[in-house]
Amino acid sequence: MSYVSPELRPKFETLSIELKDTILKRGVKLYTIQDLIRVLEEIVAESEG
Repeated sequence: MSYVSPELRPKFETLSIELKDTILKRGVKLYTIQDLIRVLEEIVAESEG
């Protein structure tokens, strides 16, 4: 189950619905902006590959 920290939630909510769904389906734990950036980089790398 995915988790987004309360501190990160405002930034997370600025993403598109599709992108948020993609992130949450991964079952990741997002505590910091760096965690979010890492997941976004993985998504980009997968879409390019």
